[in-house]
Amino acid sequence: MSAEPIKKEASDIRRAARLSVAPMMDWTDRHCRYFHRQISRNALLYTEMVTAPAVIHGDRERLLGFDDAEHPVALQLGGSDAKELAEAAQVGADFGYDEINLNCGCPSDRVQSGAFGAVLMKTPDLVAECCAAMIAAQPVEVTVKCRIGVDDQDPQEVLPEFIEKVAAAGVTRITIHARKAWLQGLSPKDNREIPPLDYPLVHAMKAAYPQLHLSINGGIKDLAAAEAELAQGLDGVMVGRAAYHQPMEVLGAADQRIWGQGEARDPIDVAQAMIPYIARHLERGGRLHQITRHMLGLFHGKPGARRFRQILSEGATRDGAGVELFESALSAVRERVN
Repeated sequence: MSAEPIKKEASDIRRAARLSVAPMMDWTDRHCRYFHRQISRNALLYTEMVTAPAVIHGDRERLLGFDDAEHPVALQLGGSDAKELAEAAQVGADFGYDEINLNCGCPSDRVQSGAFGAVLMKTPDLVAECCAAMIAAQPVEVTVKCRIGVDDQDPQEVLPEFIEKVAAAGVTRITIHARKAWLQGLSPKDNREIPPLDYPLVHAMKAAYPQLHLSINGGIKDLAAAEAELAQGLDGVMVGRAAYHQPMEVLGAADQRIWGQGEARDPIDVAQAMIPYIARHLERGGRLHQITRHMLGLFHGKPGARRFRQILSEGATRDGAGVELFESALSAVRERVN
């Protein structure tokens, strides 16, 4: 059974945000999100970051289009020009996104050169101005994803100031990546791994700002770790690469354990639910690997997983690869299970 479309009202988004899948460049595209929605009906899903100028001037359907089944789904914007961000937020709202999120955490060079992402931790007044403009421009909730600081900043001083100014602008929900970002000397990958995690600081922010909905991000490896953070009083947990590489470990039982709904999903049922979607994509001229590249971790740790990955990795990029190839990969798992 596949997930049914669920359009979330603003009051429901906070509930969905108890567990979310992080925005990840080149990964959380519309096909990835549709796949994740087959595993969890409730988790909040995010787009890749899209820059405000791209939204305004680019191919909007290609950049912003999504399937109704993806709800609840949030659009993450990148930028630092309040007017541009307000216009992009309005476009996102018109497309039907349930949330508009401002990226204040990405440390990549191309983001820094555009004066947005993690570098915005240095200019909380500008972030507040941008958020206020986005809120005024459209009706969808505006949120922020940030770091605890950058470079030589003292997170104990910087993070409270940042939160206060953003909250004063009207933002009531913030996701905090519990690491600093080093804007020089570390790659984006290193910035996800080398700066130490400071979960106690995020917990302290929740104690200091109980009226805000605060989610934690960074280093969460599985559903049990997410549950542990929620049990300590945080409002939400955002999971990134673990949700991508081992989606069943993070999302498979999430509806049951986080929201008290339904039963844990079976990965074979999830794969079956993807077949009609794959067929529609191919009929529109799409290629198989555009979807299956996101599904390689579906059977992580299960018998037949290696063969499943091998068949799709080697065959899905070939011209003419279709549903039959996917079904062949799935059969390799079924054979090992039976």
